[in-house]
Amino acid sequence: MKTGALAALAALILSTLTPGTAPAQEAAQERLILGWGRLFVNDALGDTRDRWRTGSYTVSLLTGRDWSGTLPDRPGELLEWRFHGEIIAPNSLSARPGTGDRRYAGILSLGLHTHFDWGGMETSLGADLVGTGPSTGVARFQRRVHEWLDMPKIRAHRDQIGDGIHPTLKGEVGRAFALGDSVTLRPFAAAEAGAETLVRAGGDITFGGFGTGALMLRDSTTGQRYRGLESDHIEGFSLMLGADVARVFDSIYLPSGGDVTLSDTRSRVRAGVHWQGGASSVFYGLTWLGREFEEQKEGQLVGALNLNISF
Repeated sequence: MKTGALAALAALILSTLTPGTAPAQEAAQERLILGWGRLFVNDALGDTRDRWRTGSYTVSLLTGRDWSGTLPDRPGELLEWRFHGEIIAPNSLSARPGTGDRRYAGILSLGLHTHFDWGGMETSLGADLVGTGPSTGVARFQRRVHEWLDMPKIRAHRDQIGDGIHPTLKGEVGRAFALGDSVTLRPFAAAEAGAETLVRAGGDITFGGFGTGALMLRDSTTGQRYRGLESDHIEGFSLMLGADVARVFDSIYLPSGGDVTLSDTRSRVRAGVHWQGGASSVFYGLTWLGREFEEQKEGQLVGALNLNISF
């Protein structure tokens, strides 16, 4: 890892910890844990094929002074500490990838992101340290799960993306427009540079009260939005639809000179249903992921799940 990249990442993180001109000590004393967000993604909940973008889990810890349903107008006041684990696999986990298939990748990342209002735009900026390779322990964990559940033995990990730490910067801007009492459209644009370098544009539409007065976070694999903080408690069902397309410039998971060729565009189409009860909620979503490399014969369908059950 280059020293300059580390210095830039550290500078970004430190700058978000001290919003405005308030002393750092005062900000730290006032900062509270406001809530948690999480999303589980797996193709066992979709097309059940156990391949390519086969599974991930994301946990977000939100800290700040308070949450009243609106974003602060300065970066650094509302922070998201994000943990993400993911498995990327070839078409078959029980054999080494052959010519024309992608390599296995075990991924763990830890990031810091800030959410704020920038001239009326809902804005997210942050950085992640993305770890890859056998040292993450992801492949070892998946092998043990397959053994416990008497699933096919995994061999694809023998040719996986190697050990490395990849600083990655991410940003998104979007704006919500009310199309009626219970319909909201939110176009957005996003970009990232590091483990993968791309720019993305798309939109989401919500039918129902899900997301009203909430801080909504976006899953990096599927684009599904999950709730990090809640303000307005609106019970009932909501339907979410979304789509986006990305221009992809580089990816450590599909390195140049390998057996496959990185696709320069990447599409996602998603739908989800959220139910909110008095104290519990359930979200289930499906996402179609388009081809990520030229030799990939088709897209795939993955599912996403979030359960908040109170007894």
